[in-house]
Amino acid sequence: MLVIPAIDLSAGQVVRLARGDMKKKTVYSDDPVAMARRWADEGAQILHVVDLDGAVSGKLANLDAVAKIVEAIDIPVELGGGLRTVADVQRVLDIGVRWAIMGTAALRNRSELEAAVAQFGDQVIVGIDARDGKVAVEGWTQDSDIEATQIAQQMELLGVERLICTDIATDGMLTGPNLAAMRQFCAAVDIPTVASGGVRSVEDVRALRELEPLGLLGCIVGRALYTGDLALPDAIAAAQ
Repeated sequence: MLVIPAIDLSAGQVVRLARGDMKKKTVYSDDPVAMARRWADEGAQILHVVDLDGAVSGKLANLDAVAKIVEAIDIPVELGGGLRTVADVQRVLDIGVRWAIMGTAALRNRSELEAAVAQFGDQVIVGIDARDGKVAVEGWTQDSDIEATQIAQQMELLGVERLICTDIATDGMLTGPNLAAMRQFCAAVDIPTVASGGVRSVEDVRALRELEPLGLLGCIVGRALYTGDLALPDAIAAAQ
């Protein structure tokens, strides 16, 4: 199982939120490139980057910082936040991002998502963010009545080859992942899924690893790395 460190960007800084609330933002670094190099040096195989300002506004807002990160490290980067259209996806792939993560488009701009998947194939990942099992969109500022598992199954039928499922209630809270919800999500589809939200310890990583037979490809780790609750090399060892 992969352990994927996260860099969340807001106003060019590395930050972490609590349950996706932009009002509960902690700044951890003014140097995203240095942070990216750190995670690469500590053994990360993939770097997960989120343009938080883009997620809320619907328009890419930290592309310069992303471009510098991509140029500085030798591991592939996946990027989410503000990717709503085929043109958005093309723009980030053109600067060297390996995977573009579309989220809100799965509900609001389905035709753009379908076109992006048709054009870019496995370079498009769909991120499904769930609160109490229901999908949230627009940078988590709006909830829907649609079950996360339902959207996941629709994405599989569209030809999406990888999903990221974020549990909003545990994201950034250091309370442990929502294992029951993640198990249900993975069981609903036959394509690889990456879990996000709540990972705080090697025990959490080991618990998620038990979902590998259901198609769990990896887990994204954020705040625990920045607070020092979890060391990336230890998490990688636990995942293996």
